[in-house]
Amino acid sequence: MTIGLQASRAEQKLRFPENSDARVCETHFCSRPANHDGKHVTETGDFAVLYRLTGSKGGCIMKKRKMAFLMAAAAALVLTACGKPAGETRYTIGIVQFAEHGSLDNCKTGFLEGLAQAGIEEGKNLTVLYDNAQADMGTASTIADSYVSQKVDLICAIATPAAMSAYNSCINSDIPVIYTAVSDPKGAGLVKADGSSVGNITGTSDALPVREQLAMIRRMLPEAEKIGIIYTTSEANSVSTVAQYKAEAAAYGFEIVDTGINTIAEVPMAAADMAAKVDCITNLTDNTVVSALQTVLDEANKQKIPVFGSEVEQVKNGCVASMGLDYVALGRQTGDMAAKVLKGEAKASEMSCEVISAASLYINTAAADQIGLAIPEEMVSEATEKFTEITVE
Repeated sequence: MTIGLQASRAEQKLRFPENSDARVCETHFCSRPANHDGKHVTETGDFAVLYRLTGSKGGCIMKKRKMAFLMAAAAALVLTACGKPAGETRYTIGIVQFAEHGSLDNCKTGFLEGLAQAGIEEGKNLTVLYDNAQADMGTASTIADSYVSQKVDLICAIATPAAMSAYNSCINSDIPVIYTAVSDPKGAGLVKADGSSVGNITGTSDALPVREQLAMIRRMLPEAEKIGIIYTTSEANSVSTVAQYKAEAAAYGFEIVDTGINTIAEVPMAAADMAAKVDCITNLTDNTVVSALQTVLDEANKQKIPVFGSEVEQVKNGCVASMGLDYVALGRQTGDMAAKVLKGEAKASEMSCEVISAASLYINTAAADQIGLAIPEEMVSEATEKFTEITVE
């Protein structure tokens, strides 16, 4: 058994011939008496440090250390070199988040909580690589490619564009992708028509409760006729959700007015135009628009019309209300799925996408007061959570 460890105290006790150049060339544990250069230099169980001498004398000499020192050194090596008890499995995962906003941040928090609940915890047996694409598709692809080159054990992709990028990057590898916050996995090309996975990928969907949202808006705004929606044309989840709103709106007496954008720079003009011609705006989980939520709110406040969110963080940030989803819970559900894949209990390719279905009413009375909107008291009392101030992070 060879142990690559320098023993400085052994060096201090050695005396080398003059005009010689000494260096440690190996250390090893001797299981039986051994000779070197014809001389007996170790005993069974000794820890030997072999020095190579160059110069006029040449040859090698050795210095002994007993078993106690060996055992301590070996234990130190196991702990420091491995960083974990022998036999424990360690994992490295990459998390690519498409944009920086509350709901996606909550997904990440919940995802790590779900892994920890399954015994896979950052700082113990889990190394996490995390990157945010800042709402740029090219950046998301670069991040995913980097994770593949680093041979991570799994990629968690947060939001539809990140999931699509991660899947494309992993097609020619055996790295599984677990996504979350993907509103329309089928529209994004991540599941087949029959609902099965297209490859080594699965995850959770945050399909918005469109009917519940429309019913809530009707109760709060009994005279409203037009609902505005701003969305990103390149986000498949947004395109399909707008179509669903249009299909359902008439049943609640609404007309949907939609405006598509391509980049975040287009949000100010789109929001100003939209706020001037509708009775309210309902926000999707569109990553680009949510990243510019304060711009939308500012334009709506000028016109004294409410903006309805799609999840709790948007309500905290100034939307009047939402029949929203709990994204921390969605993340935990995703983390549980990822843990099964990492442990070898299931394969991503054989796991169906899971949909979070429970929608809750969230209300921000401060946002309503800001535009002079009186929310019916019965709705305030029904709310799962009520906020009395606007929090902008």
